Amino acid sequence: MATEAEPKFSNPPAAELDNSTSNMLSGDEDQTEAIILPNEINGNWISRETSIHEARLKAKAKRRLRKNSSRDSGRGDSLSDNGESSRNVIPTSPKGKMLDRKSRMGKGRGLPKKGGAGGKGVWGTPGEVYDVEEVDVRDPNYDEDQENCVYETVVLPLDEGVFQKKVTPIVQEYFEHGDTNEVMELLKNLNLGEMKCTVPVLAVSLALEGKASHRELTSRLLSDLCGKVLTTNDVEKSFDMLLKELPELALDTPGAPHLVGQFIARAVADEILSKSYIESYKGKVDCENARAALGRATVLLSMKRGGLRLDNVWGTGGGQRPVEQLVQEIDMLLKEYQVSGDVGEAERCLRELEVPHFHHELVYKAIVMVLESTGETTFKMILKMLKSLWESIITVDQMSRGFERVYKEIPDIHLDVPQAYTVMEQFVEQCHQMGIIVKELRDLCPSRGRKRFVSEGDGGRFK
Repeated sequence: MATEAEPKFSNPPAAELDNSTSNMLSGDEDQTEAIILPNEINGNWISRETSIHEARLKAKAKRRLRKNSSRDSGRGDSLSDNGESSRNVIPTSPKGKMLDRKSRMGKGRGLPKKGGAGGKGVWGTPGEVYDVEEVDVRDPNYDEDQENCVYETVVLPLDEGVFQKKVTPIVQEYFEHGDTNEVMELLKNLNLGEMKCTVPVLAVSLALEGKASHRELTSRLLSDLCGKVLTTNDVEKSFDMLLKELPELALDTPGAPHLVGQFIARAVADEILSKSYIESYKGKVDCENARAALGRATVLLSMKRGGLRLDNVWGTGGGQRPVEQLVQEIDMLLKEYQVSGDVGEAERCLRELEVPHFHHELVYKAIVMVLESTGETTFKMILKMLKSLWESIITVDQMSRGFERVYKEIPDIHLDVPQAYTVMEQFVEQCHQMGIIVKELRDLCPSRGRKRFVSEGDGGRFK
């Protein structure tokens, strides 16, 4: 029995042990679990779990060596039995290696591949200029007609929805700056197509809801656009559309028929509408609003023959007018008030001028009128007017500027009006009592010096 048990516990041959060990190192981690290890190696008894763990570590180190061989070859890196590198190399992510354009073969001088011209999204080395590619006539895809092709940017025509969004801001900004050339450049960049005749309709519709100065600017815009962006046929179509839409426009603006008639008369006067345009509607209009608009245009054109200038059909409002013209309008306003005494009419005329920054001119002219007058009527009328305008239109700044201008120029006014200082003091005191000016402004009022001088030929008498 003893002789039979000896072969079972005898040591295995060394060759057989080497083969089994090499098989474990070359296989995967999953394969090492299926290998049966001997219980005794070189005469030492070991446990099964310890032998499997050592085989796994060696297999893992071998796989890591095989995986990093392409990146670490030529750098002198070596792995220990535990799989650790002998050099302290900072690990880099695979993604960072992919973005690195240096050679990964470990050879060369470490310069970028292909001189920096390689990699995704690179069209060549920095500073490289590509020549125009010549067409090869022998190319099977060669087309002779393509050599004469001209490529241009195509802008699609605007539809109604996009037209409103694009053109409305242009017209509203034009009401602020008043530059027709800028509007023409912006409209030329748009492919209006069949919407050309809608430009005057939109501009007039916005002007009806605005001020008189906006209507004057709209008339100028239509005159400048005709012949450059619009044709006379486009203008006629636009006014035809306005006459059809008058019932809807009158709901928002009750005076729309009257105002559209003025637009038509101004367009005829500016020669962007034919004189026969109104006559072509005679006997063909059923809408009362359209009939009223055409009637208003007819009346204005008949008045033009009598000498009326239709370029002032919208008044003289807005800061676009010259200063000299505004000064003349203010002089006429004061003269009409001096005759009529209607404060409400004076306030309405001042509002229509639409020059709140120029109200100080009215205050200045009114005070000078008081200084040059001889009776008390003008004195009381100007006080009444300034009190009303102070409560409605004129601001503190404009009122103060008007008084300060008179304070500075009263020495010159005194040369023509000897009692100017006395009247000025009385007028300023009355304005302060009525609350038109503040106490600080009243105290700034200049007064004539009351020094008395003795001359040699007066015998010592005081003047």
